[in-house]
Amino acid sequence: MGKVPAILHGDTLITEQVAIGIYLADLFPEAGITPAIGDALRGPYLRWYVFYAACFEPALVDKAMKREPGPVAMVPYGDLATTLNALTTQLSKGPWILGDRFTAADVLWGTALTWMVGFGLVDAIAPIRHYIDLWNARPSVSKVAKIDADLLKAQGNA
Repeated sequence: MGKVPAILHGDTLITEQVAIGIYLADLFPEAGITPAIGDALRGPYLRWYVFYAACFEPALVDKAMKREPGPVAMVPYGDLATTLNALTTQLSKGPWILGDRFTAADVLWGTALTWMVGFGLVDAIAPIRHYIDLWNARPSVSKVAKIDADLLKAQGNA
């Protein structure tokens, strides 16, 4: 299907950013960014990881395409307002998506919300602004941003 992102791990092809994130976090448990099976946070972790692709992104696409969501019985996310309310309620429990525990789900949400706020697709209301500020203050995020900026400069795009 020409999917991006995609990774090949051995003979296994993995597509879909959520699947890749869960796969990699589980592959490297020593990183400590995924609740193990049996951990009480495993269910909420998977919920918020999958909520991104199953609810948030489709609702945002509706907004970006300037279209109304389908009938309530056919749309698992409801609408963007409902989806954003669920997200901001959860973020208000912060500092991370699971409260005090930073996980791989925060890598997805922190990156996505930074991008979406930056492009004006999502309003930077207090819980979202606080979350993305916290995310972008992480040393690893700053390090990757510098790598990206250096690559763009080397390609003559900066």
